[in-house]
Amino acid sequence: MLFTQTLDLSAQAKKVDLFIDSFVRKNNFNGTILISKNGKVNYKKSFGLANFQFKVPNRVNTRYKIASITKAFTSVLILQLYEQGRIDLNKTISTYLPDYKGEAANKVKIVQLLTATSGIYNMDAGTTMESVLKNGLPQYQKPYTADEMLTKFCSGALIREPGKEFDYNNADFIILGKIIEKISGKTFQENLAEKFLKPLGMKNSGMLVQQNVIDELADTYFYRDDIKALVNDLPVYIENWYASGAMYSTVDDLLKFSDALFSKKLLKQSTLDLMFTSGLGEYGYGLWVYKDYKINGKLYTIVKRPGSIMGAQAMLFHILEDGATILMLSNTGTASLDDFSADMAKQIVH
Repeated sequence: MLFTQTLDLSAQAKKVDLFIDSFVRKNNFNGTILISKNGKVNYKKSFGLANFQFKVPNRVNTRYKIASITKAFTSVLILQLYEQGRIDLNKTISTYLPDYKGEAANKVKIVQLLTATSGIYNMDAGTTMESVLKNGLPQYQKPYTADEMLTKFCSGALIREPGKEFDYNNADFIILGKIIEKISGKTFQENLAEKFLKPLGMKNSGMLVQQNVIDELADTYFYRDDIKALVNDLPVYIENWYASGAMYSTVDDLLKFSDALFSKKLLKQSTLDLMFTSGLGEYGYGLWVYKDYKINGKLYTIVKRPGSIMGAQAMLFHILEDGATILMLSNTGTASLDDFSADMAKQIVH
């Protein structure tokens, strides 16, 4: 029996290898992929280049910009404050940021920021590839402090009634980042270090700042449909994404965070139940939650946190009942990690 099981596992591993290799070839994927199940890493491999000009390869310890996976960290920090009784999710922004000048101050609740239902004017509204190539990204092409970002881009008018519609908005999480700083009396980076990076041993993660040189950080390139080619990412001040998307990490470090989150080391089960509530847009607290998600004929709960800023692409895909985690970090925008992770799930769940 044991010999038969070993053969089955070996055959499955080979099938996964072939599936990933085929995807990489078809999509010109550059990055690192890790698959883990119940605390055991079953697959970890890097592909392509971290720097095209000097032909530097991606490695398993390559650091990547993780874009909106940052929002998962921000959500957990807020929920830890909630568990400590230091924040009420049903209070409004002005309760914790009394100097906030936006129309949402006394109308938008913390929970509505977490669930992308604030109704605040979307700071990235109208951003298309055509507009980016023509006008750039104005809110990211000058250096702003987090306070300046809050005032200039996150204090706009309410364009809909709070709590009524899902509208994914980076402004929500910049506001949440400032609330974390206000309540804790520490910077967002200091909170990350204290709650995650140091206790979990995430030595290859942190916040990006344009003028800082980060060792082993992959350069990013995005694909332009108009010329059918990869080009260098536009010059931006990555720190302007702040608590909504300015972190960097590795697949190993993100696995430490993911394992700690899903094993209830960061939050209590009752708080996780809140975080994993699937609301409008199938969005929970800072991540997507898909209930009754069918994989190979069976139903599972999927907790998913993707990220994308130009060429930086990232995916944390967790199958709750199966204990499987798929992590993908990429420095080129050549593939849909949403499609890839969904197809990958079919290869690893049986």
